[in-house]
Amino acid sequence: MEKTTGRKLKVAVLYGGRSGEHEVSLRSAASVIRNLDPSRYEVIPVGIDKDGRWLLNDVSLIEKGAQALPIFKNHPVVLPPNPSTTGAALIPLGSAGHPSKVDVVFPVMHGPLCEDGTVQGLLELADVPYVGCGVLASAVGMDKEVSKRLVRDAGLPIVPYVSARSEAWRRDRAAVAARVAQELGYPVFVKPANLGSSVGVHKVKTAAGLEAALEDAFRYDTKVLIERSVEAREIELAVLESPEPGAPPLVSVPGEVVPAHEFYSYEAKYLDENGAALNIPARLTPEQVREAQRIAGLAFSSLECEGMTRVDLFIDKKDGRFYFNEVNTIPGFTSISMYPKMWEASGIGYQELLSRLIDLALARHGRRRELVREFHKS
Repeated sequence: MEKTTGRKLKVAVLYGGRSGEHEVSLRSAASVIRNLDPSRYEVIPVGIDKDGRWLLNDVSLIEKGAQALPIFKNHPVVLPPNPSTTGAALIPLGSAGHPSKVDVVFPVMHGPLCEDGTVQGLLELADVPYVGCGVLASAVGMDKEVSKRLVRDAGLPIVPYVSARSEAWRRDRAAVAARVAQELGYPVFVKPANLGSSVGVHKVKTAAGLEAALEDAFRYDTKVLIERSVEAREIELAVLESPEPGAPPLVSVPGEVVPAHEFYSYEAKYLDENGAALNIPARLTPEQVREAQRIAGLAFSSLECEGMTRVDLFIDKKDGRFYFNEVNTIPGFTSISMYPKMWEASGIGYQELLSRLIDLALARHGRRRELVREFHKS
């Protein structure tokens, strides 16, 4: 682990971003900043607006109890994508202040251009430690179709699906519709392949509703997943990288989402206070708990995740079989989010969880700095 000489670590919390989950991030960031240990960390809030501009914020707003963190417009900064011997720093644009040194970055952003490896790539170029998965796992975890292929190859069960690109849909809608009818039948779920928080997700009960659902999903992504609807319960597990390099990941007790709506939609998650009941722990037999934890740990390892991931499963109400659904490499961190709540139920409180994630980020960065980056002939 990298040495910090006993001083407080400067943690840049990145939030906002250019995705349909921007507003969710504002709430997650406020919760993370409020729960970071003030004796260990100095917080530097950095909001990314919907145009992609990085702007410094005022941490006092969180101290005053803001539930969603705003983004200021008058303190623009940049993180240069080039390593420095003095460490990473946020450089102000124009005449606004002085550079702010950064020891570690905590991204609290969801969706494309945030959670999909793009921001992680910038942080790698800048050679700054950051919380969560690296570029590879972030990218494949964001793409629901690619992640399903990889876990299927690892032997995990998935619900049958068809994927469609917007170009193919525009060129021959009848062919896509015929494939859905033939391979899946109805009802189906239509969802953007690279989005979370149930944005753009629709349950389609008959062929007549497919076109409208696809048109809406294609507003958010160029690839869409069409998945057979299974009468199932939604089970989630929080996975945390082990502090011992190479050891199996830690897996929380399972939680269960019981939506009051027909499915766990964006409205049920964030707009309706009574949109869903969250049962932690989930009502499962000991054997089912062990199987869910096995699948979650294998999914984490198969997708080469690091730091943290929330693994979402389905359990068929008829036969009790589990299916892998998706991973969230930057899960929600609001006060009602499942990831911190499941760890709290497993014995790791919110503040300790955040500190563990930062420690993991520093340790990983230290290991990578030891790698040889030049070829030396022996």
